[in-house]
Amino acid sequence: MSDTRSILIIEDEPLIAMMLEDFLDSLGHRVVGTCESVADAMERIDEGGFDLAIVDVHLKNGEHVWPVADRLAEQGVPFILATGGHIEPPPARHAGAPVLSKPYTIDAIGPALKAASPASA
Repeated sequence: MSDTRSILIIEDEPLIAMMLEDFLDSLGHRVVGTCESVADAMERIDEGGFDLAIVDVHLKNGEHVWPVADRLAEQGVPFILATGGHIEPPPARHAGAPVLSKPYTIDAIGPALKAASPASA
């Protein structure tokens, strides 16, 4: 399928990551990996090989995900910010990133993917 994307998930809750992976698979996309921490995400981003990332803004231990968003932006990789509740606004440099609210629904994922990378949607 020509609109299939390879997606990196950055999510520290395994059950949520698995559910998101199932939704993405059902929509015809391929998950290339899941990262649970900023350090893991930074390493995986540098390896490349994916079209888009979904980044949970609240990782365990209060890790700030903005360095991850910065690295993705530097490499020209579109991303979606995922949140399960009220968040402070993202830094101005990431204010245009689409937001995907938890709990995820399969109906919300498609529009978020399109908003993140409309040219390939």
